[in-house]
Amino acid sequence: MTRIASPSLLIATALLSAFSAAAQIPANIPPNSGLAGHDFFYAGEQKQHWMFIVRGGQVAWSYINASSKGEISDATLLPNGNVLFAHQFGVTLIDSKKKILWHVDAPPNTEIHTAQPMGGNRVFYVQNGDPALLRVVDTQSGKVESEFTLPVGNPKSIHGHFRHARLTPGGNFLVAHMDAKKVVEYDKNGNSVWSYAVESPWSAERLKNGNTLVTTNKKLVVEVDPEGKTVWQVTAEDAVGHRIDGFQIATRLPNGNTLVNNWVNTWSTTVDKADPPVQALEFTPEKKIVWVLRSWNDPADLGPATTIQLLDAARGK
Repeated sequence: MTRIASPSLLIATALLSAFSAAAQIPANIPPNSGLAGHDFFYAGEQKQHWMFIVRGGQVAWSYINASSKGEISDATLLPNGNVLFAHQFGVTLIDSKKKILWHVDAPPNTEIHTAQPMGGNRVFYVQNGDPALLRVVDTQSGKVESEFTLPVGNPKSIHGHFRHARLTPGGNFLVAHMDAKKVVEYDKNGNSVWSYAVESPWSAERLKNGNTLVTTNKKLVVEVDPEGKTVWQVTAEDAVGHRIDGFQIATRLPNGNTLVNNWVNTWSTTVDKADPPVQALEFTPEKKIVWVLRSWNDPADLGPATTIQLLDAARGK
């Protein structure tokens, strides 16, 4: 004879099932997290060249080149759909159909880990080497418009010289001297006009309020005022419940939040894709985490995170 479960037993079973499913969702993952939380452009340092555009929770565009040498340390999606990226042994500009529009190889015994658009056809990049230099180029003509040398901590250890440099709103160059332990702002002639001493800076961004947001590979993001006083910071301890392997870039969003990547070194670490680390975290000014990205499995295995450029309203676009 078939036994029919009582209504109370069915309700209890359903509640237990729902509780078990909920228990599998980490409590420290905000409810709006994942691919659908933001539209974004993404690239990361790893052995292969991978870049992605995610819109509406889906990968809308990807660039995957496993045969290329060098890590993608810097990448920017331009308003016209072109992508400028620095990949250790060169800088490349491609269009949305992945056609190469401009390219430069890093000379022997040099590396290029950062490149940024300057408007029109102009870009600048920093070349690690002996000597190291910052160079402005017209990508249409290939003409070098200007350049100046940059001091380094150890001229022969080129890999550790620089990772990122950015334009300030006033048109100066803000350079993170990773091995020289400082961030320096240079004018167009290479004169130092501001500096801030900090251990192993990876990137720096001049904010609209005049402060500077610095990210170090010591798991620190710090905002300092023009006098170098700390006014805000985030450390690994502020990401409770998340394993932080390494910060590289932080971006201040128009809504006042701060987006920080969590890069994982896949040269020396195997990512457990059943329980992978987050790739990015969005902090409020009060350091509350309101969005995280964690996408290591098909259909969107994004790989390690370095550059995360938001494309939705939170980024002001």
